[in-house]
Amino acid sequence: MHQTLLILHSINRWLVLVSLLYAIRTAWAGLRSGRPFSGTDNTVRHVTATISHIQLLLGLSLYMISPVVKFNVAEEAGAGIVSEHTFFRLIHIALMVVAVVLITIGSARAKRAATDPQKFRTMLVWFAIALLIILAAIPWPFSPLANRPYFRSF
Repeated sequence: MHQTLLILHSINRWLVLVSLLYAIRTAWAGLRSGRPFSGTDNTVRHVTATISHIQLLLGLSLYMISPVVKFNVAEEAGAGIVSEHTFFRLIHIALMVVAVVLITIGSARAKRAATDPQKFRTMLVWFAIALLIILAAIPWPFSPLANRPYFRSF
């Protein structure tokens, strides 16, 4: 179960990133062109929020059963800025929850905005801030905090 959740969480990470980048690009293009906020734009907004919520549920499920979170495994001296245990137990989950909350707020506000430029601007700002937080909190292979491969496999 743990390995399956890790793989799903790893795959869905890329879906979150791609959907956020696409939604931000869509919002930027819509704002610059002055075109109306279409049903397709609304679908992009909704799908992006949904994918991020799925990722959060996968992450929370993983958090509950992860040995890295449950057990403070002895770390080597000088292993990094913070221990892997601290990163996953506190930093990663806190930043990711904040990012998903920002995506949710941005999505809801964009849906309820009065004008089309407001919808695009709201989506652009909230999703871009969330993307920056997500990029900082992902355990990239080059991260000094905790590193994981780009893709997990069975």
